[in-house]
Amino acid sequence: MTRYQLPPPEGVSELSVWDALEEFLLNLRSSGVSEKTVKSYKVGISDFLKFCGKQYVKELNVNDVIRWRLARLKNGFNKSVKGDSKATQLTLHYYSLYVRAFLKWLGLKDEVSVVKAPRRRVVATLTENEVIKLLSASRDTLDLLIICLLIETGLRAQELLSLTVNDVDLTNKEVYVRLGKYGEERVVFIGPLTEEVLSKYLETHSEDRLVPLTYSGLYRRVKTLAKRAGIDPKKVRPHILRHTFATEALKRGLALPALQRILGHRDIKTTQIYLHLLKEDVKKLYMNVFTRPTNNSNTPTVGVGST
Repeated sequence: MTRYQLPPPEGVSELSVWDALEEFLLNLRSSGVSEKTVKSYKVGISDFLKFCGKQYVKELNVNDVIRWRLARLKNGFNKSVKGDSKATQLTLHYYSLYVRAFLKWLGLKDEVSVVKAPRRRVVATLTENEVIKLLSASRDTLDLLIICLLIETGLRAQELLSLTVNDVDLTNKEVYVRLGKYGEERVVFIGPLTEEVLSKYLETHSEDRLVPLTYSGLYRRVKTLAKRAGIDPKKVRPHILRHTFATEALKRGLALPALQRILGHRDIKTTQIYLHLLKEDVKKLYMNVFTRPTNNSNTPTVGVGST
């Protein structure tokens, strides 16, 4: 969770709620979070402040939060998809976290509870065969580079698009990520396929940005590749390749803390969501061990220590 570097200004209770919000956002920036995170806090807290309609900080109380939460759970948000209760609950989960942090910073003594997040949907991944199909469907080196980088580094789409040529160290097989989700730099590593494609790509690439596309341009390219590869486009988007990288890394024995660092997760609990995807693989290993015939008979092995 974000740590706040500065206390609220003296006499904060006399400020308007909107002035207090601006002070809070400045505080967030001083703690080193990314602008994307600051924007998320602003949107969530603004929704709460607009709903309760209070003018000054001293007028805010925990009942405002309760009314806001109940109204949003019942009616959703302005941009919500009608009937998508899980999306509404997930949005409200994050918004209530932001509002709680804001009110705590202001000095509100009443405990503000957070809306529970809905159960996570199953994290989708691609099979090895589907990844090969995507690579085979590539029309040019840029297509190849996009798939290779996403599948061998686990980069987020925006991180990929923020890379410059100078962020790539082919000698040491490293890529420096300077626009992480939390504004923190990290290093990811490139495999042999990415190294080969990058070497060829950089021979003719003259722009500063490594992948000179917008997010929508990247998204369309990936969807087009899926169609060319004969894969349902609904199954393929940049973040699915990140999920695929993470699960494949765990399958090959990469330790969870190492994967956490590569993916840029602050909390290892976020990385742990990939562990449940390995259940079927673990089950297959188990069945291979405990249902194979013993050396002396055709009777399957019953269990450890059986006689």
